Amino acid sequence: MTATTALAAGFADPVHDAQGCFRTIMNAMARPGTLQVLGQTHLTPPTPLTPEAAAIALTLFDYDTPVWLDKQLAQSESVKAFLRFHTGAPIVNEPVEAAFALIADPANMLPLASFNQGSAEYPDTSTTLILTCQNLNNTDGVVLEGPGIKDTQTFETDPVPQVFWDQVISNNAQFPRGVDLIFAGKDTIAALPRSTSVTLKEA
Repeated sequence: MTATTALAAGFADPVHDAQGCFRTIMNAMARPGTLQVLGQTHLTPPTPLTPEAAAIALTLFDYDTPVWLDKQLAQSESVKAFLRFHTGAPIVNEPVEAAFALIADPANMLPLASFNQGSAEYPDTSTTLILTCQNLNNTDGVVLEGPGIKDTQTFETDPVPQVFWDQVISNNAQFPRGVDLIFAGKDTIAALPRSTSVTLKEA
């Protein structure tokens, strides 16, 4: 690990860039399943952290938000140094302890139930999962309904585990508990808050 890699630059204009990214994230959460253009982040984080995931991290993470990294990310000392330096967020070993989870290998991710589900009294303490390297579209996939969606919204993302959508359905069934999901693709993000219901299309 070199100092240059470990301390790769953050946002060029931290306040302006973080505000823009935050608005995009909030739009994605408010309109579940819609594709929101994040645009060029001009970030070059150490791999396997993607520029889009890095932008989300620099916007949402801080000293009070414990972060869990999947195996690919946790094996990179450069990634951990980048996140610690730019966000101050503590990195935890157990997914249930995390306010945020970064997933660089979504096809082999842990079950959603492994993460903090929040409680009936404090549902907002649940984990928000950020899945990277996603291919996003609105032309096929599952059917979404719920707050922020007029009628229905079609949404598809990959790679995810084969059982992923069954887990998302179970996640929504325990609302207001449950995890929130952010999907980071190339210059684009989408989100599924735990309030969103999912119906699988018939084969």
